[in-house]
Amino acid sequence: MTATPLTGKRILVTRTARHAGNLQQALEAQGAVVVPLPTIAIEPPASYAPLDAALARAESYHWLILTSANGARAMGERMRALKLAPDRLAHLQVACVGEATAKAAAEAGLAVSLVPKQSVAEGLVEALSRLEYPIAGQRVLLVRAAVARDLVPDQLRRMGAHVQIVEAYRTVVPSQSIESVRVLLAPGAVTPDAVTFTSSSTVTNFLDLLRAAATNRPNGLRAVSIGPITSGTLREHGWEPTAEAARASIDGLVEACVRSFGG
Repeated sequence: MTATPLTGKRILVTRTARHAGNLQQALEAQGAVVVPLPTIAIEPPASYAPLDAALARAESYHWLILTSANGARAMGERMRALKLAPDRLAHLQVACVGEATAKAAAEAGLAVSLVPKQSVAEGLVEALSRLEYPIAGQRVLLVRAAVARDLVPDQLRRMGAHVQIVEAYRTVVPSQSIESVRVLLAPGAVTPDAVTFTSSSTVTNFLDLLRAAATNRPNGLRAVSIGPITSGTLREHGWEPTAEAARASIDGLVEACVRSFGG
């Protein structure tokens, strides 16, 4: 294989174990040595009751907004558990924060109406503000994680929309990753060259893992971010990203890794 800037570079992948595969394969295709380190595990919400109630009265909403692929998948799984056909939501306008979320929504049987050009909450809000028919007065169901930024619901309410937020899943720090960090960053171990971050949660959870393992961030460890929000979280913690993806996608993140090493 022709050498690339990533050949032989040890790169940590912080995505959930379930979703790390595509990124791992893409990095390995560039010659990287990938070390999986899940910083997030997806678990059910504390209660499904609010989501179930919202789905039962789906006809009362005009819009469904999905702000993550995990949320779209979790909602689809709950619909199947309730034996609720996607047709029950066919009247809804469905807005997704990005292409990955739209793909997950489509896999759940939903027809996606709106995907912003910029795959962040700000891009979604801007796209909704430019609708031919204003969202003011519309009833909006926002399905998301238990802990998430409030930018989308806050801005939609300012536009006059009636927004209900329901939780479809929780993100937690995998306890087994604490020991993985201790082993990976133990004295004498081969230090990773870079770590990839696909969300603000992966940043904060990675740093929480370091603290739980009583381990410091290695000097020179490069942070590669999937987008501006994730980069902002890194900077809040005093860690300047070496590179940021131009597109919030697996390919964009791999390209950023290549740039991080001079490619």
